[in-house]
Amino acid sequence: MINDDPYLWLEDVEGEAALAWVAERNAETEAALASGPGFGPLKERLLEVLDAPDRIPYVSRRGEFLYNFWRDAGHARGGWRRTTLDEYRTDAPRWEVLLDVDALAATEGTKWMWAGAQVRHPDHGRALVCLSRDGGDAVEVREFDLATRTFVEDGFQVAEAKTRIGWIDADTVFIGTDFGPGSLTESGYPRTVRRWRRGTPLEAADLVFEGEARDVAAGGRHDSTPGFERDFVVRSVDFHHSELYLVTSDASLVRIDVPDDATAYAHREHLIVNLKSDWLGHRAGSLLAFGFDRFLAGDRTPEVLFTPDARTALAGHAWTRHHLILKTMHDVSTRIEVLTPTPGSGWAREPLADVPALSTVTVVNTDPDVSDEFFLDVSGFLQPSTLYHGTIGGGTEILKQEPAHFDTAGLAVEQCFAVSEDGTRVPYFVIGPDHASTGPGPALLYGYGGFEVSLTPSYGAVTGRAWLERGGTYVIANIRGGGEYGPDWHRAALGADRARAFEDFAAVAADLVARGVTTPAMLGATGGSNGGLLMGAMVTRYPHLFGAIVARVPLLDMLRFHELLAGASWIAEYGDPDDQADREHLSELSPYHRLAAGEAYPPLLLTTSTRDDRVHPGHARKTAARLRELGHRVLLHENTGGGHGGAGDNEQSAHNNALTHTFLWHHLAQPAPPALG
Repeated sequence: MINDDPYLWLEDVEGEAALAWVAERNAETEAALASGPGFGPLKERLLEVLDAPDRIPYVSRRGEFLYNFWRDAGHARGGWRRTTLDEYRTDAPRWEVLLDVDALAATEGTKWMWAGAQVRHPDHGRALVCLSRDGGDAVEVREFDLATRTFVEDGFQVAEAKTRIGWIDADTVFIGTDFGPGSLTESGYPRTVRRWRRGTPLEAADLVFEGEARDVAAGGRHDSTPGFERDFVVRSVDFHHSELYLVTSDASLVRIDVPDDATAYAHREHLIVNLKSDWLGHRAGSLLAFGFDRFLAGDRTPEVLFTPDARTALAGHAWTRHHLILKTMHDVSTRIEVLTPTPGSGWAREPLADVPALSTVTVVNTDPDVSDEFFLDVSGFLQPSTLYHGTIGGGTEILKQEPAHFDTAGLAVEQCFAVSEDGTRVPYFVIGPDHASTGPGPALLYGYGGFEVSLTPSYGAVTGRAWLERGGTYVIANIRGGGEYGPDWHRAALGADRARAFEDFAAVAADLVARGVTTPAMLGATGGSNGGLLMGAMVTRYPHLFGAIVARVPLLDMLRFHELLAGASWIAEYGDPDDQADREHLSELSPYHRLAAGEAYPPLLLTTSTRDDRVHPGHARKTAARLRELGHRVLLHENTGGGHGGAGDNEQSAHNNALTHTFLWHHLAQPAPPALG
């Protein structure tokens, strides 16, 4: 343990000394990993697949147009564009480019990155465009005219901040942003919700709601569904608890009285509630539908749309005009069906599509105000995406099919189960060759284990080219802390129980060795963000299980995370370092504070971004410095841009991935070459 942190100076994100130190580490990493003859060709192959013109351009319908954001070799920062469904059906659609981000960045001399847009509903004439400076979460907001394809000179504009903004009508928005001292939460997000009218100063916007400083954030939302126009405020008390309020015509707030750990929203005449804990005799993980007006009048009688069981969890849902598409997971494989509300008869249900085993279906888009149209994407680990378009009750067509981008010959997918320390069965997917005939080989284990995030089968062309094609095996562990089996699976690794996620991951690693898939010397591990915390735990708790580890944009100092950027918003997930009752287990969880001399840690590569304003780059910097001080093998690569994603464009992404896989292959391939770093 260290009581006084000698590396606090590395938390100065853009401090001269800190950046000079980072430049030295980057030079070491580049020399160690990027100077060999294989690096350039690998990076080129990865960039080729990231820029591939035959990727599926996924779309969102807004009125008559389908909108898409696209990056390729000629458009590093990308462009926002749109087309019609008839054009989209063709092999080479004609796109109307609305905003060229590369041209904008060049004109204004700012490294703008696309951060999304909200198209005004129901007229679809204007948009609120969000631009990020070099990939950070903070954005600049500008109103955009879709007819003239220009920014509105005197329109809604908001300076860089972690802004929340949304249309109310043609001349009014809900806005939460940095209004000066006291207007942001301790997590750095908006504390207030205001109603801002066109032509008035931002600072004159009317206050609708003000939360507490220790809340995560507050936000307003206008429901513009014709005939059901309503305004709502959401107070996010912490990451897992919130309060929903209806804003009445006299500007008063009516609390929607559901559990504060539930997710709730209004849709037409319904109030939809996704439970995270038991309520009214219904199990955590259930999806309930109430009559919205009846609920406000005190009626608590729901229609049950989904009830979980020990192996099946809700994975999502989406509305069409007359139906609800329900997505569930059974042992992490997708099932999808259609529910139809029938007055007086409850909800009818029928399958929507057959989904292949060990694959995932995603509802890409629907048009809930107008039609029963849907766009579905189906993919698997070795199965490139297929995009379907259809209408519930009508036909279905294949709109786009992505070609294979890596060689799958000799590869197979298998789902296995490991037994964790407390006897829990933990599922994991193995993608690779038949080890019964090939014997143990290099394997890479990926995990996350937090915030109820589920890891489901998907096609990864970068992993395919960088790892699988070279003979490696790729493994995804569905450990506790995620959402693969619903809220209970997540809660099992909350707070002081976070170590269960670590135990699950270690159990999968050991099971891979026991099954003959790999050996500890040939087993690598990787994870990012919360998964970077997981990697830190593997280094400090289970170093004997791994031959090399990569932690991307990692969270590693668990005694100061709440004081760094957005860290305070994660207290509900991990605990509060300022609360002595939590500080004890956080000290035990904190990889940065568990580092010691004389331990046989596997070589570690840490990657981060100077522009990551979510997980502070100081986590990776300080850990690298401490490991160097203690004499351990560590490399650090800090990209100057890219935000929490770690890369601002496809070239940076290809470079980062080439560094990662060069490092892993060097340490895990047998016979082992001389150590790097």
